[in-house]
Amino acid sequence: MPVSLVPAPRSLEVGDGQLTLDVQATVSAPGAAAGSADTLRSAFGLPLPAAESGTDATVRLTVDEALGEEAYRLRIAADGLTLTAGSAAGLFYGTQTLRQLLPAEQLTTPTPPITLPALTIEDEPAFGWRGAMVDTGRHFIPLPDLRRFIDSLALHKLNTLHLHLSEDQGWRFEVKKWPKLTRVGSQRAETVVGHARTSKEYDGTPHGGFYSQDELRELVDYAAARFVRIVPEIDLPGHTQAARAAYPELGYDGAQHDVMTTWGISKHVMRVDEPGLAFARDVLAELMDVFPSPFVHIGGDECPKDEWEASEIARSQLAELGLSDMNALQSWFTGQLTEFIEGHGRRLVGWDEILEGGDLPPKVVVMSWRGMKPGIEAAKAGLDVVMASNSHTYFDYLQGDPADEPLGIGGDIRLDQAYAFEPVPAELTDEQAGHIIGVQGQLWTEYMPDARHLEYMSYPRLAALAEVGWTYRDRGDFADFRSRLDTHVERLRALGVNFRPLD
Repeated sequence: MPVSLVPAPRSLEVGDGQLTLDVQATVSAPGAAAGSADTLRSAFGLPLPAAESGTDATVRLTVDEALGEEAYRLRIAADGLTLTAGSAAGLFYGTQTLRQLLPAEQLTTPTPPITLPALTIEDEPAFGWRGAMVDTGRHFIPLPDLRRFIDSLALHKLNTLHLHLSEDQGWRFEVKKWPKLTRVGSQRAETVVGHARTSKEYDGTPHGGFYSQDELRELVDYAAARFVRIVPEIDLPGHTQAARAAYPELGYDGAQHDVMTTWGISKHVMRVDEPGLAFARDVLAELMDVFPSPFVHIGGDECPKDEWEASEIARSQLAELGLSDMNALQSWFTGQLTEFIEGHGRRLVGWDEILEGGDLPPKVVVMSWRGMKPGIEAAKAGLDVVMASNSHTYFDYLQGDPADEPLGIGGDIRLDQAYAFEPVPAELTDEQAGHIIGVQGQLWTEYMPDARHLEYMSYPRLAALAEVGWTYRDRGDFADFRSRLDTHVERLRALGVNFRPLD
């Protein structure tokens, strides 16, 4: 039987023969492995009753804490299947590998008996952060679509959904202490038609939506069952025009601005004195109550300082703090949020602009998006880094000839370019390279009005990045990956994922 896995395992040996599992097959899954037995029952469409003893079981699931937390070993032979992992997470990834050994049509409707090829796999991810960022601020993504997206992440052994919850064009997170954020800030009057750089036309149709805290708690649980953590982002202090539409007092001048209806960067940003800090702490406190993630993203990117420069309040604050410029003022603000977040036992994550204006506390995580240089700078400074470079991981960029692609923001990242991503620069020492903790694909939704378009921009490029994140230096060449995609896209098709057809 042919074996075509995505991401490729670190080590794969295909043997002779096969294993057939039918209704007589039994399972042994003691202790922490018990939940994985239920996952396999669903994947195989088999009852898999518990065996009287582990040695008699057809399928043996075990936890060996000597292995890495996400590592697993899989052995399939004619006499049975053994899956051993360092934790329940590793067992789950092993079951995703087993799902990919089935014919594509059986991913949704498994039909016993189940036939699996004889093989041995030794597998472990290269990076602990393997993620995708979904922007719900520009276009609201309904919860059923987010759940389906989480399912696709899990199939590819991606373990992080970075959920971007606020923008100039829409606020999506319910904050009970500040109710107008969703009552006002989640709705925009209309949306620009065509490309924002050239268009003056608007659709005249209101767009909006937000997630209640209870809905997001359910989403967190759904993701956790698939070993996907959700890292929430509230962008501060830039990209806050929707918040200021709800509460004009969040700006130094108190001016009223509507939720933004076109794309781009608003100059109407948040104040960073005590009223702004109080707002940020209130929002982050409720955010951390909903999301148990050890990481909390505060954005920090693309914050024009025009209003600050014009404000006597901001200029006085700058002088009182003895800071050199407005970049340093934003860095001070980031430091205040870091102290608050770390006081709750979490770690602050920010886009690479947070490097500007001063040193950062040692636990801060930098997300390097403007190429590789900021990530290199951060790693050399001893900070952890998620490589999210717009050279390889911005999947809102076009993936083919513009004449043949849907309207997009521009740029050009083809499938082979996504696969060629090298997240650990050669110039880093081994110690510095240890600060590169992961990779992430970005899906900014200015030109993705719905989940079908989001999926089209994601796959198969996100599958390529998944292999970078999981297999990295042990992965083969692009030709090998491309050959496996012919099989893999049939899995995506069976699961209803609207992937871009292969060239």
